[in-house]
Amino acid sequence: MREISTSVTFEIKPGETVPMRVARSTRLMVYGAHVWVTRSNDIDDYWLSPGDCLRLRERERLWLSVEGGEAARVVFTIAPRPDQRAARWVSTTIERLKQRLHAGWRTV
Repeated sequence: MREISTSVTFEIKPGETVPMRVARSTRLMVYGAHVWVTRSNDIDDYWLSPGDCLRLRERERLWLSVEGGEAARVVFTIAPRPDQRAARWVSTTIERLKQRLHAGWRTV
């Protein structure tokens, strides 16, 4: 069983069923062909068309397969942790303030 712990892209071939475990909250995007998703602790199955997105829960197990004769490409994108988002917001805000202050000094 593959474990998804970083952002990754891979291909699923027709007739293949790929079991996996999601380490952290993740977003799944589908390209190429329709993908059938079965999730642990969920009575529903999901049919994702190319371009569709599905949010996955931490420690969730998945089984993915392709519908039809064409391969699908799936992209898993890890959501940043709250502390990473906060640090990025603080850094961006400080940088914007510095740019505004610097621009203000040039116009005086």
